[in-house]
Amino acid sequence: MTYCLGIRTKQGLVMASDSRTNAGIDQVDICCKMHNFVIPGQRMFTLLSSGSLSLTQSIITRIEQEFCSGAGLVTAGTFYEAARCVGRHVREVTALDRPFMERDGISCGVNFLLGGQIADEAPQVYMIYAQGNPLRATQSSPFLQIGESKYGRPILDRGIRYAETTLEQAVKYAVISIDSTMRSNVAVGPPIDLLVYANDDLCVRRYRRFGVPDAELGEIRSSWERELRRAIVSLPEITFAAVPPDELNGITHVVDVPKSPPPNRS
Repeated sequence: MTYCLGIRTKQGLVMASDSRTNAGIDQVDICCKMHNFVIPGQRMFTLLSSGSLSLTQSIITRIEQEFCSGAGLVTAGTFYEAARCVGRHVREVTALDRPFMERDGISCGVNFLLGGQIADEAPQVYMIYAQGNPLRATQSSPFLQIGESKYGRPILDRGIRYAETTLEQAVKYAVISIDSTMRSNVAVGPPIDLLVYANDDLCVRRYRRFGVPDAELGEIRSSWERELRRAIVSLPEITFAAVPPDELNGITHVVDVPKSPPPNRS
């Protein structure tokens, strides 16, 4: 299982991913799911992956080879074209391996998040589906997730605002989102890779990996839990009105049953 997310704010991007892979409870491993492709001063891409490890590795290998040869992400004229470039590799690799994987009942689903910037464009985050089609994060929907997303989504829904959330705040939301997911699903786990990209950096300036264990991550987790409990205590109390007996909704009424006479023991 995997959990990756990309957050887009007015100031830039935050990209984060866990590193746990598994093929059953007896085969758990660590694999980096964040890959960066950079031409300093011109373009910068961060690619996060989830799904079948064999397929994602093949797709990333092809993208790397193309990038190193001066094609693909190097020549994409727009960020949308870059997302389509990733989608093309998703379709080609899936088409190559799908018949053999499905024959043996193996899932061939993969998803990617592509974040970054091409000079003269604003930073973007795209999700690339298993079919190769892209979806863009917008100002009204400023974050995207892949993998085990349900546990880490509520904090993002409640907190992330494109125009209001600073990059520093977005980093904290991302870490809490991933930590909440790890707390609820053991198939998602550290190390956590975290990249912060400010508008027009066009290179990797801020990258962090939270290891196992990590004192700073532990302090963030403890502080969050303390503040959450404190917030619960400070919330308004829930009031309950007295309900008349004839309006007791949802309660099964007990019907008086005549008592049976005691058995005759004579």
